[in-house]
Amino acid sequence: MAPALLILLWATVIPRADLLPDKKSLLLPPTNFTIKVIGLAQVLLHWEPNPDQEPKNVELGYRVRINVPQEEDYETRNTESKRVTVLHQGFSASVQTIPWNGHSLLASDWVSAELKAPPGSPGTSIVNLTCTTNTTLNNYNPLRPFQVSLYCTWLVGKEAPEDTHYSLYYRFGSSTEECQEYKKDTLKRNIACWFPRTFISSRGSDWLAVHANGSSKRATIKPFDQLFALHAIDRINPPVNVTAEIEGTCLSIQWEKPISAFPVHCFEYEVKIYNTRKNYFQTEKMTTNTFISIIDDISKYSIQVRAAVSSVCRQMGFWSEWSQPIYVGHDDQKLSTEWFLVVLMATICFLVLIFTLICKIGHLWTKLFPPVPAPKNSIKDFFEIVSPEKTVSSETEIEVISYVEEPGLETLEDSVF
Repeated sequence: MAPALLILLWATVIPRADLLPDKKSLLLPPTNFTIKVIGLAQVLLHWEPNPDQEPKNVELGYRVRINVPQEEDYETRNTESKRVTVLHQGFSASVQTIPWNGHSLLASDWVSAELKAPPGSPGTSIVNLTCTTNTTLNNYNPLRPFQVSLYCTWLVGKEAPEDTHYSLYYRFGSSTEECQEYKKDTLKRNIACWFPRTFISSRGSDWLAVHANGSSKRATIKPFDQLFALHAIDRINPPVNVTAEIEGTCLSIQWEKPISAFPVHCFEYEVKIYNTRKNYFQTEKMTTNTFISIIDDISKYSIQVRAAVSSVCRQMGFWSEWSQPIYVGHDDQKLSTEWFLVVLMATICFLVLIFTLICKIGHLWTKLFPPVPAPKNSIKDFFEIVSPEKTVSSETEIEVISYVEEPGLETLEDSVF
């Protein structure tokens, strides 16, 4: 009986061997984990496998966790990793060993490393940094027919002293440049920068890193980093050689792709047609560089086209500016002719009326056209003389005629009879 009790007690005190944690089932963390700055807004994370890791035949991987400035997790089989990130807030990351092929081994503990934030007084770094890129023709290098310019603007930090001098840099890929053309404020502090030619490829997928630091005799200026996606800041040129013609009631519009390193199939377009008589806009989207529409033939039209790089070639960005307007058609020619005749007749009538009034007021008509004398009428004169000697009454008119005898005439009568 006693031996049985001893065996039972031993079984309860000493755990079973298969329930004990196996040191070989827990992976060991990496060693020599470091973070190194290798460029503007770019770091290299490097570590080494643990030399004491067992078993040796297990395929290992690593999980990386970015803690600062923004949390991010990813897995890799490599022992180093390049990251593009802002560094003015510092940088912190951790890494652990994991089984890569789905083995039941447990992940290791985390190991961490960090970069301290660069020194500087609060409120002295630049704020509201904005940048845009634009593509132009490169007449100096036929091997690179297009060149990209960069323009950035910012505001001075609220706590930046008056003698602050800001300097701006950009990095794209492995190329880094410092700005040489600045725009200044009233205190002669740099507030904008212009790179007429850069190493930026408008068709590239890399991040554009922009870094600004500063100097002052009164304070330590804190640096500032910002990352830009090219599709979000690229200012596409409008289409070129826009033409339009009207045949009857058919409006035909053609154009060529913008000045850009992207090929023809990478663009989509918007056409805006404005009817000046009806004050009506018509907007159409398309992927071809031609457009045909049915219109009326008594109106004048304004034509404009704009473009954007489509999602076929890269992430969709902003639309370009509208092209310069071109005009086709006749601005209501038929109605204009009728109105011209109406206005002309009204003007003529108005002038005649004014001339008539002037002539009447100034007796000009009489002076210009005096009356022509008419011949006298003897019969009319006779009646005018006789009329006063007549006495008209209601009774019978008696006319008395008196004769005067002459002596000579009486003697003649006596001698005859």
